[in-house]
Amino acid sequence: MKSGKLKEIYSKSNKEDLKFKSPEGLTKELVIQISKDKKEPEWMLKKRLECFKIFKEKKLPAWGPDLTNLDLNKIHYYIKPNAKNNSRSWDDVPKEIYDTFNRLGIPKAEKNALGGVGAQYESETIYHNLKKDLKEKGVIFTDCDTALKENEELMKKYFMTTCISPNLHKFSALHGAVWSGGTFIYIPKNLKVEIPLQAYFRMNSKKGGQFEHTLIIADEGSELHYIEGCSAPKYEENSLHAGGVEIHVLKNARVRYSSIENWSKNTYNLNTKRALVHENGIIEWVNGNLGSKITMLYPCSVLVGKNSKSDYIGIAYAGKDQYQDTGCKVYHLNKNTSSTILSKGISLDGGTSSYRGLVRINKGSINSKSNVKCDGLMLDGKSKAMTFPSMDIRENQVEVSHEATVGKIGEEDLFYLMSRGLSEHEATKLIVAGFIEPVVKALPLEYAVELNKLIELEIENSVC
Repeated sequence: MKSGKLKEIYSKSNKEDLKFKSPEGLTKELVIQISKDKKEPEWMLKKRLECFKIFKEKKLPAWGPDLTNLDLNKIHYYIKPNAKNNSRSWDDVPKEIYDTFNRLGIPKAEKNALGGVGAQYESETIYHNLKKDLKEKGVIFTDCDTALKENEELMKKYFMTTCISPNLHKFSALHGAVWSGGTFIYIPKNLKVEIPLQAYFRMNSKKGGQFEHTLIIADEGSELHYIEGCSAPKYEENSLHAGGVEIHVLKNARVRYSSIENWSKNTYNLNTKRALVHENGIIEWVNGNLGSKITMLYPCSVLVGKNSKSDYIGIAYAGKDQYQDTGCKVYHLNKNTSSTILSKGISLDGGTSSYRGLVRINKGSINSKSNVKCDGLMLDGKSKAMTFPSMDIRENQVEVSHEATVGKIGEEDLFYLMSRGLSEHEATKLIVAGFIEPVVKALPLEYAVELNKLIELEIENSVC
């Protein structure tokens, strides 16, 4: 696919056709209206209002990227498209919205490579479907609004209780107050879902906010690969994404969560992702962050069960006027737990990429192991790459290693490749491809191709 065509796919916006768009800013009355509009039970309204109270009390983060240009009073927090909710057929989706997801390749991927697909547009899930054989095996794959009606007991047990707390930070509290749509997955005991499930989240409106909630429950002995994609057209005005991802990996279960986030460069991406991993459980994070004006995203694994494991591999790309502050957090709370973190950051044209991570091994977590490696690659002389690792080790009988490298693209490497007939542009692309190879190898083929194309598109007009 040519780069111009790929750029058009992600940046093209639709004319607004909405049932409802809330006024700018967030009030208690709007929180109540959202809950009433969705016909939620009383306990969810109470939770929303508790989150709203915490949101009002908490300050913006005083570390990391500067968020002072994000005016939270100029965001539309609840936007309902003029479309039927939760359609089971693409034929029931309005043509302009369908065309958007079709350009993004979602219906084709559903047909060729996925066990189920969810598609959210603004604040509402407009399409959700699961293959019949998975449904017959007891898999639940829907949006959280529907799960609140059809699977209330599971929602009440897991939704923002033991995994994500509204007290984590201002934006986790904001998310709890205004969440809408998202994904709910339950995998029954000992069921291994062999083909991935995917959800795609698309913002369209100016000054919009999207706050989808993803809740995954992998019951004992089950396995799942779940993929999320995100994008938005570019406007001059700021937009906000503050989603929440909660993953419960029960005893002997395994979950791989893959995400490619390509928000437009006017979007503040302030997402919260956490996994609670029980005995012998495994969580795998595969993250690609390319878009947004500012990203602050640190997927967190809480290893509560003995022998539990967390693997994280991520790539962040920061171009002009972008700050990608990403990384991973792992809490080792039991013996024989293990974690690996591999982070790759690329910066170009004045962009800033930084790794910010934490590994904590609690007292009593004997024989635990952690290996952290973070690499930053600057493709010119005006960009920045930084690492902010933190190791909090409270037990002696453990193995911990950390390695960090930050540097510019090698002049000798460029010279060698160019001496073999490649242009500087071609040589740079080849070096970058080698740098991100570990991340690409962890993705399914079609998503690996997309990630490579997106990064090529970013560097195409910045390298002569």
